[in-house]
Amino acid sequence: MTRQRLYRTPAVILKRMDLGEADRIVTLFSRDEGKVRAVAKGVRRTTSRSAGHLEPFTLSDVLLAVGRELDVVSQADTLDAFREIRENLDLTTHAFYLTELVDLLTEDRSENRAVYDILLEGLRSLRASTDARLVLITFHLQLLEALGYRPELRECVNCRALIEPDRNHFSALLGGVVCPSCGPAEPTAHAIGTSALKLLRFVQATAGQRSVNAAPHIGREAEALLRDYAEHIIERRLRTPALMARIQEVGP
Repeated sequence: MTRQRLYRTPAVILKRMDLGEADRIVTLFSRDEGKVRAVAKGVRRTTSRSAGHLEPFTLSDVLLAVGRELDVVSQADTLDAFREIRENLDLTTHAFYLTELVDLLTEDRSENRAVYDILLEGLRSLRASTDARLVLITFHLQLLEALGYRPELRECVNCRALIEPDRNHFSALLGGVVCPSCGPAEPTAHAIGTSALKLLRFVQATAGQRSVNAAPHIGREAEALLRDYAEHIIERRLRTPALMARIQEVGP
């Protein structure tokens, strides 16, 4: 079916890259088209009316023209700038983490309304939450499931035995928890604490819809495990976590 010459869609801006003297390539995740890369012509000029509407993790209503290789941004209007996030450096780095994950885990023009909704909900939760790490954990689990990478947390991925509170392991290669009997023989498995596993299982089971309190070290372990799993899938290191760590070291 032939695509229309112009199409409009709400989209979250994932990232941008300068092109030439005045243009930018903008990567966005849209509700209707999935991930799209488009050229925003003249957006770096001081007279541009679109620049502020195409900033990372902004939700915008975007009008695009179909191009040969890259589409072209014809018009953009902000629907939600997430100003509260932008005014907090720590939250800003967390928001960049969400958009980096979506960018690296998705293919161009693969429509996925669930991913769009999860990204938007993640940004809204980040804005309202007092525990940004828990937002990341919830986001990780929901995004991985929507993309077909749901981690197995209740059965051993090797022997299918039910996982009990014990010296369990997690294998990013196998995509889930490995029981104490199988763990020592699996070279890709790393130990996972019982409390961190319980946190992951609770968030996965409740889809993040129920509040939970977790000690900081438990949240760090759970989030690091999911990050390692995501990096295994994309076969590269994420850039944002290092920036997040530096910001947190500096403190307020």
